[in-house]
Amino acid sequence: MKSTMKCQLTAIVVVLVSSTLTFANWPDWRGPTGQGHSEATGLPLRWSETQNIVWKTPIHDLGYSTPVVWGDQIWLTTATKKGETLYAVCVDLNSGRIVHDVDVFRPAKRQRINRLNSYATPSAVVEEGFVYVHYGTHGTACINTETGRVVWRRDDLNCEHMQGPVSSPILYENLLICPVEGTDVQFTAALDKKTGKTIWRYDRPRELYEGIEPAYLIKSYHTPVIVEVNGKPQLINNGAMLVTGHEPHTGRELWRVRYRDDNPVSRTIWGHGLMFINSGGNPGGSHLLAVRQGGVGDVTDSHVVWTMTEDVPHESSPVLVGDLLYLMGDKGRLNCKEALTGKTVWSERLEGDYGSSLLYADKRIYMSNKEGRTTIIKPGRRFQVLAVNQLDGFLGASPAVAGKSLLLRTKTHLYRVENK
Repeated sequence: MKSTMKCQLTAIVVVLVSSTLTFANWPDWRGPTGQGHSEATGLPLRWSETQNIVWKTPIHDLGYSTPVVWGDQIWLTTATKKGETLYAVCVDLNSGRIVHDVDVFRPAKRQRINRLNSYATPSAVVEEGFVYVHYGTHGTACINTETGRVVWRRDDLNCEHMQGPVSSPILYENLLICPVEGTDVQFTAALDKKTGKTIWRYDRPRELYEGIEPAYLIKSYHTPVIVEVNGKPQLINNGAMLVTGHEPHTGRELWRVRYRDDNPVSRTIWGHGLMFINSGGNPGGSHLLAVRQGGVGDVTDSHVVWTMTEDVPHESSPVLVGDLLYLMGDKGRLNCKEALTGKTVWSERLEGDYGSSLLYADKRIYMSNKEGRTTIIKPGRRFQVLAVNQLDGFLGASPAVAGKSLLLRTKTHLYRVENK
């Protein structure tokens, strides 16, 4: 009898451990590292509408936010096409069933947006028990993930987006950090994640924007990151005209680099003592700066190590694998560069337009274009395609990882893709 009970207990432990490993969390739109990296293995190499699809769930209305994952819950946002209602949707990872469909905001005054944008483009961020959603000037909220109940709301973090909201919030310890940058005001607010109350606010220096026309050149679409520099965390806050580093608990500015360009969607990544910061650029396309960490004050002239000015992504965020940096331009130009020097290792043209960020997982790099095609390559000093996969519909969100599954969001559906 004792032997049987021991076997049963061992089996239960094995199941629980397996469950924990299977449902690894993807809390941020660029994963647990904020850099598009996953330690998952056994991810699918090939799929189609009829191959390796575990489930395909319709998502109502319109949104381009990337799914985030905690345990067996997937959260994403969507909104009516004209922004009358803003939703947060929870999908069960195992079945694809919609668990919560939360009516979060019904804005009394809705701003017009770019025809290529949506009212639910910023991605959520999730942790144990709570998910945080942000719709730019139209509202920010905390939702209990078990009940689907809204814990708190803010609708007073306002700006004139002009082209619609894009920037996503991030979590850091007790703070929810939200970029709010438009054509009228440009600031970052850190909120108490439990109550929604403002802890600090950093306003960008207005004198840098005087006389800049047209107005969209002084707005931003960035999502900040937390980087450890000399053993201490820094908030890297990339916006129009300059990038700044901050003490994340207080918002105090530590350093800045001025580049006098507008800021794209592409998110900062880091490694080898450098930060790879996309500074935008009009006219003529985006620029990328490799900035040495550890500066104090204005380090524009002292800490920019190298600059990339051609085929720089405006939307897609790059990945750093080893000492090589991979960047996907909006029109499909994929560049592999030496991270330390900026020297081009190879450059290849892929078919289609690209907006989603690159994913490095299972010793592969995944790249999805807006036409639903995902190309998978082997990282290295030689360009090597491993597979090309096609789904139906527009694919604007970045991929997410859940255990051995990829989560891919098209304009109309959320897919769970896994080897069968």
